[in-house]
Amino acid sequence: MLPRIIILNGVGSVGKTSTARALQAITAEPFLHVAMDAFLDMMPPAMFGRPEGLLFETTRDQGHPSIVIKSGPVVERTMRGMRHAIAALAAQGNNLIVDDVLLGGEAAEYRALLPAFEVRFVGLFAPLEVLEARERARGDRAIGLARWQYGRVHQGVTYDLEIDATTATPEENAPIIRDAFGL
Repeated sequence: MLPRIIILNGVGSVGKTSTARALQAITAEPFLHVAMDAFLDMMPPAMFGRPEGLLFETTRDQGHPSIVIKSGPVVERTMRGMRHAIAALAAQGNNLIVDDVLLGGEAAEYRALLPAFEVRFVGLFAPLEVLEARERARGDRAIGLARWQYGRVHQGVTYDLEIDATTATPEENAPIIRDAFGL
């Protein structure tokens, strides 16, 4: 059987990581969880706040903070490397749950890199006010990331499954994904 790859996409604080972990716990076969944040954590701390790395610029959107994300060449190489690492992990027979925030042509790159595998895109959705409330409650995110990502994350992405994560927990959403794809 071909390795299976589930790509979870959504705005920060929508529940991708928690859903990935909940899904890992209930699949019939083992799935590795590949998190975008783990790859960002590999970068030297000096790359944050610099144009060649990752810049966060706070602006205002309808009176609310909105944090614009600007990725420099170091981050772009890191994220391309992540996508290639996903292909390499799958080539070794691993099933994967990918936790990502698609802000550009990443979905097309995934499709180009992974044609030999069973790939499913899952979009996690919630209203902006819910995402902002979660962002504030977490305490580990800059306020305004969700607002800036909100209108961008799902643009141009075709999903195999869309999930409303407004009120359902990750533990409630994981079986929906498992059952939809026979995992």
